Amino acid sequence: MASSPPSRATPPSLQADRHCLLLDFDGTLVEIVDRPDAVVVDEALARLLERLVGTFAGRVALVSGRSVAQIEGFLGATAAGIAVVGSHGAELRLGGHRVDAERPTALVEAERALDAAFAGVEGVVIEVKSLGVAVHYRLAPRHEAEARRLAEQFVGVGNLVIQEGKMMVELRVGGRDKGSGIAALLEKAPFAGHLPVFLGDDVTDEAGFVAVAERGGFGVLVGAERTSAARFRLPDVAAVRGWLGAAA
Repeated sequence: MASSPPSRATPPSLQADRHCLLLDFDGTLVEIVDRPDAVVVDEALARLLERLVGTFAGRVALVSGRSVAQIEGFLGATAAGIAVVGSHGAELRLGGHRVDAERPTALVEAERALDAAFAGVEGVVIEVKSLGVAVHYRLAPRHEAEARRLAEQFVGVGNLVIQEGKMMVELRVGGRDKGSGIAALLEKAPFAGHLPVFLGDDVTDEAGFVAVAERGGFGVLVGAERTSAARFRLPDVAAVRGWLGAAA
């Protein structure tokens, strides 16, 4: 019989003078919803993020599989003071400066193929990102195999790779991940020289958990227990907001 994953403790309190704060978005700060464009950043979350930016002297970043543009769209004016590592580490925005990679032709072709395959299919949502395209089948799980088969046809074309996720499959530009994005961010002011703390809920966050642990920080898994490189755990989005609120 396979052993159960270890039970992780609640993370210790954050220290504003020692830590920098790295936060996944979907499933960590906001609940996962059926349609990826239906996420709403409520007033309470916006105010919490603004307080954290002040408390941690600007050392707060969102680390997401979404593009920088998507995160900016959700956060509005609140995004101005927050660094963003987007597109699974391939994009970085810090202090008003953005480092973006070019969208490859292969990704454009994959997007067209997926759009054509699922045109008119109820419950399947195609999410277009700067450096990725995802097929969400949460509302139509019977299409999982088809979505995966179509995506796999483009693996290796123009350096595209498959990124696993919750009830979705994504094609994205390879060579980067949340760990490499975090590593790049931690070399820059005001993050450099501080212990990184990264919160995330999905398998896409595992590279980030490893990256912060290698630099003396720690990861916090959000959600149910599972095998993970995170040292601590919080059960859900509400618990994340409560824990962060105590540090803000």
